[in-house]
Amino acid sequence: MTEGRIQKALSGFYYVAAGDQMLTCRARGKFRKEGVSPLVGDMVEVRELGNGEGFVERILPRRNAFERPAVANIDQLVIIASGAIPKTEPYLIDRVASIAALKDCGVVVLLNKCDLDPADRLYDIYTAAGFPTLRVSAETGDGLEELKPLISGKLSAFTGNSGVGKSSILNALDPEFDLKVGEVSQALGRGRHTTRHVELYHLSCGADVVDSPGFSSFETEELNLELKRRLPETFQEFRPYLDDCRFVGCSHTKEKGCAVLEALRAGKIPKSRHESYLRLYEELKPLQEWQQKNKR
Repeated sequence: MTEGRIQKALSGFYYVAAGDQMLTCRARGKFRKEGVSPLVGDMVEVRELGNGEGFVERILPRRNAFERPAVANIDQLVIIASGAIPKTEPYLIDRVASIAALKDCGVVVLLNKCDLDPADRLYDIYTAAGFPTLRVSAETGDGLEELKPLISGKLSAFTGNSGVGKSSILNALDPEFDLKVGEVSQALGRGRHTTRHVELYHLSCGADVVDSPGFSSFETEELNLELKRRLPETFQEFRPYLDDCRFVGCSHTKEKGCAVLEALRAGKIPKSRHESYLRLYEELKPLQEWQQKNKR
């Protein structure tokens, strides 16, 4: 058996990087019977058949898994935002950051287009909330050298609202990235922004990144009952206060004796972060147990 990582999944084939070779593999039928699918990012055991082909025999334990795009073992989400056009609403960042916490992912907040707008408000919010937060410009290259150590040696997924510059940042980090993505899209006969497959790329700075259009909308798939149950703890600056509320089961929305609200009033929690918490709380509130069971 050979161990490797699935780099790409396309048309029922899994491309597994194992040492210095790339194996083209099918998955064993047992996975379908068990209701499990190998995912890009999975560490797997492969039985080699020769001629660069093989079978995926076993999926090794995962750190996490996302539904859309279908990826596993993401170390961190790099959330790209902007104070220029299009201006990013904090709620969009907070929503993704909560899902990242639920999935045991780190978060890096990347404020792009700082040559046009320094995004002072966003910078203040997320540094106060305790997230690594960088100002960068894909146009001028500012801040990109500071970004490289944060992503080197990790598998990151870059996400953000449309137009904030995900592709521009990746291309600025490694010009070969643009070439690789263009080659893949041409081979599939599709535009580069409509490619449906998921693939991992290794950048020259030592980082691995997931490239998929699905990360622009993945969060709706992950707004589920587990997030509803664990929402307060997914806001990292709430955690020191969660055990100090007067009432068990405090929702941290309006209760008397709520330690989170007291910290908010004391300026220890950014106001916009709590506002996002309230919006997520209301959005998740209608979810019921039977809906989750039916979904399965």
